[in-house]
Amino acid sequence: MNTDRANNTQATPGDLERAEQDKMIEANLARVGRKILVMSGKGGVGKSTVASYIALLLSAKGYRIGLLDVDLHGPTIPRLMNVQGGLDMPEKGVVRPYRFSEKLSIVSLEMVLGDKDSAVIWRGPLKISAIRQFISDIEWGDLDFLIVDSPPGTGDEPLTIAQTIPDAEALIVTTPQEVSLADVRKSINFCRQVNMKIIGVVENMDGFVCPHCGEKVYIFGSGGGKRMADQMEVPLIGEIPLDTKMVEMGDKGRLDILMEKEDLEINKAYNQIVDRIIGY
Repeated sequence: MNTDRANNTQATPGDLERAEQDKMIEANLARVGRKILVMSGKGGVGKSTVASYIALLLSAKGYRIGLLDVDLHGPTIPRLMNVQGGLDMPEKGVVRPYRFSEKLSIVSLEMVLGDKDSAVIWRGPLKISAIRQFISDIEWGDLDFLIVDSPPGTGDEPLTIAQTIPDAEALIVTTPQEVSLADVRKSINFCRQVNMKIIGVVENMDGFVCPHCGEKVYIFGSGGGKRMADQMEVPLIGEIPLDTKMVEMGDKGRLDILMEKEDLEINKAYNQIVDRIIGY
């Protein structure tokens, strides 16, 4: 019986492979300063745009940034950032991120798909495996920040990040609408259940300044993010106005052009958020 018990506890090839991958993940993450998971309770709140623009602004300040898109079913980072290539594979067994600039590297599932419009029909285990490989197998190098863009909700993708990156911090994006705020409360509770630090909440689409008369119109309501943040006892670290230029440049994949226009209200809002992230 003792022999049977010993045989039952022997590590399987799958166990050994996972243990080896865990070591690679640990080694890669040891070269990353801070890991920030950008998440939202529901879709359509501009989460990927927020993740992309924060990555751009941090890289412009001289920080070494990795931008990881784990929204496996609807990856939008490559389109927002006008990614024109795939992963860098200079030699056998070496995989590096797409080099957007000297300070910014990007990885997304879309880079390895043959057809960018094809549907990714994956169950949980495949998604978990893909995310772990993005972290273990890709040579990110030394980074000051790894920004992770996850799909909306509290499913496999954010849970895998929480389990794979124990010191990840959450940045939660919402709009002022109650339907969005209700789901954000779930995201906050998710972070608390998995012991993930919350940097704060960002309220996107806060208001629209008319380019003709200058009046600010609150299309999606006003003050909801602040009330929710106070209620849930998390900081509201920024309120980003609606801006047609952000929409236009996002569609063109040229968000980087907006950084040159420092007088834009949207840049003032984003720079405040970036300063709060750096100072957190």
